[in-house]
Amino acid sequence: MSSVEVHSVCDILDRLREVADSEDKVSVGDVLDAIGDRSYGPTLLIPALVEITPIGGIPGVPTFLALIIALTAVQMLFDKDHLWLPGFIQNRTVSASKLHKAADKLNGTARRLDKWFHGRMPRFVKQPWPRVAAVAIIILCCTVPPLEFLPFASTAPMLAIAAFGLALLVRDGLLMLIALGLSAASLALGAGLVGSSGFCGSGGEGEG
Repeated sequence: MSSVEVHSVCDILDRLREVADSEDKVSVGDVLDAIGDRSYGPTLLIPALVEITPIGGIPGVPTFLALIIALTAVQMLFDKDHLWLPGFIQNRTVSASKLHKAADKLNGTARRLDKWFHGRMPRFVKQPWPRVAAVAIIILCCTVPPLEFLPFASTAPMLAIAAFGLALLVRDGLLMLIALGLSAASLALGAGLVGSSGFCGSGGEGEG
């Protein structure tokens, strides 16, 4: 596997396909080895993008992906040089064919993202902004487990997280600001969905 650092979404998808072509099952650790443990952008972006594909429709997968993202964000908050994930996460596997299909499905999106976002307003991807992003990401991850009970609802926080990951990957400060706006919108949307779905209990009973 090439040790060259990834700099675009297309680079990430190419790495995922390389891993999928060499194994029957791909572990989280395999993916981390492929993209490197020094860059937080890809490690935030990949799980968020995977959740948006059909793989994210498997029960429990959004919450598991949110756990990976949250652990990554905590380490980003403390500015760790190397990303670490516990063994029970690194050893989790997915079918290589499913991963390859997910990467292929994201091809068009990846090309558009690489074309649109690149190196604007770089001061907003330097500290303290990555720490601000880390706090927002952790909060977004906390919303995923309850939203998983609602069809496609967990996609909203994952889109915001994907925007943060992409901003860090391509060093685009404007996208970092957009991601912060998406985070606020996602939290408001999530609160509205949970409140209207009955998770808040039968607050209307007894009135009259």
